[in-house]
Amino acid sequence: MANGNGNGRGGAKLLEKGAEIGDKIRTAIHDFEGDQTYSEKPGHNFALNATFDEVNAEDYDALVIPGGRAPEYIRLNERVLEMVTHFARADKPIAAICHGPQVLAAAGVLKGKACTAYPAVGPDVSSAGGKMMDVDVDKAYVDGKLVTAPAWPAHPEWLARFLQVPAPTYYRFKNKGLAAATGEYVVFADSDVHYAEECLWLSSIVVDA
Repeated sequence: MANGNGNGRGGAKLLEKGAEIGDKIRTAIHDFEGDQTYSEKPGHNFALNATFDEVNAEDYDALVIPGGRAPEYIRLNERVLEMVTHFARADKPIAAICHGPQVLAAAGVLKGKACTAYPAVGPDVSSAGGKMMDVDVDKAYVDGKLVTAPAWPAHPEWLARFLQVPAPTYYRFKNKGLAAATGEYVVFADSDVHYAEECLWLSSIVVDA
């Protein structure tokens, strides 16, 4: 949700060209079931409430890039890359998970940075001048204000580490797996559900796993 301009809980769910606000977008859930890579199952259908062209990145205090299928497509959108570049240049907190760093690589903001991602994204990270870190699938890696993780099993640590990125006013509490923070951005998360306020979720596909 943008500062003072948000349209409800859940942040801005951005849509790709050709879709309209209010449209439902189909999502997918990735799981690990012992195969060489993830399996894919139907996820939730989310209502879209913003467009890439409408969003002013300066209104947001942090950026979250979920993984899944979306990054390989939204990285083709020049407006998306402009927004990502804004967050990096302004030294705002950025979180990316799974295939999310593909967007960071395409935006050219990984040079000299260390991060982790889904293993298949490693070549993208290296080609963009970043250092690919090998961490356990349920762990996160932090380099300054960049918080990354390899896949959804890392959601709890990824979000917890993201909430530790410095902010002017900040507090955190835990209750039955729920973590929350207030300040520059607000993120609520448990192992099954995540949403954000005052934080731009840069994806046309939100993976709820």
